[in-house]
Amino acid sequence: MGLHVALSPSVTPRLTPDVLAELREAGASAMSLSLDGATARTHDDFRGVPGVFDQTLVAARWVKEAGFRLQLNTTVTRDNVHELPEVLRTVLDLEASLWSVFFLVPTGRGAALKTLSAQDVEDVLHWMHDVSDLVAIKATEAPHYRRVAIQRARGEKPELGALHRMLADATVAIAEGRPRRRAPRPPIDVNSGRGFAFVDHLGDVYPSGFLPQRCGNVADQGFREVYRTSPVLRALRDPSGFTGRCGTCEFAEVCGGSRSHAYAVTGDLLGDDPTCVHVLAAT
Repeated sequence: MGLHVALSPSVTPRLTPDVLAELREAGASAMSLSLDGATARTHDDFRGVPGVFDQTLVAARWVKEAGFRLQLNTTVTRDNVHELPEVLRTVLDLEASLWSVFFLVPTGRGAALKTLSAQDVEDVLHWMHDVSDLVAIKATEAPHYRRVAIQRARGEKPELGALHRMLADATVAIAEGRPRRRAPRPPIDVNSGRGFAFVDHLGDVYPSGFLPQRCGNVADQGFREVYRTSPVLRALRDPSGFTGRCGTCEFAEVCGGSRSHAYAVTGDLLGDDPTCVHVLAAT
């Protein structure tokens, strides 16, 4: 049908070179694996499966050998944020095409984990911009990365915190001698329900996998109709209806805040994103 297919498997004994070869032959072109720490202790504790860190490194090489583009996904929490520079080292060593940094949304099982403060999120986003000429980086559930990229392109760099200094200092040795392979990747203007939607195994449509607001079912209406007519999805595509700082922010059209974070923390789908420190428009 001409669709580009990417897969995101768990690293289990079922993920073998033979299976990867079959998937590549069937037409899949990219594959992502989770890497939630720089050490076996951190990653295995996060995943709850002893030995999965070492097997992930093996699987990543199998993925490359099978001819896939490799993406590595890292969920950031207060428990692993200090390891990000060393995770970056592994991402570079494995020659990943894209590093997707997920900012934890406290929903489902994620509610039991420790989220970053808004200032720490800002520090991490600026650090990600600092190193984005080493590898393509995507911020997941942190659309204010677009705002950071715009501000940095203007030559603006706010006063950042101790976390940014620590991350920057730890990255010096990692970046030394490595080619600056690319211009920073422009963050794509996509958000929950705006250029993106999630369809589960029952056909139910949600704005994203982190936003538990059912918008319809593809068996009843078809995806195109759900996407175009759902009141929830239409509201998410209209920043003029946002409230709080997100509703008055000059970056509302290109950012709009994480709707998942807003809903998980405040219960308001269109409310303020508590993970953003930007207050210029509200002051």
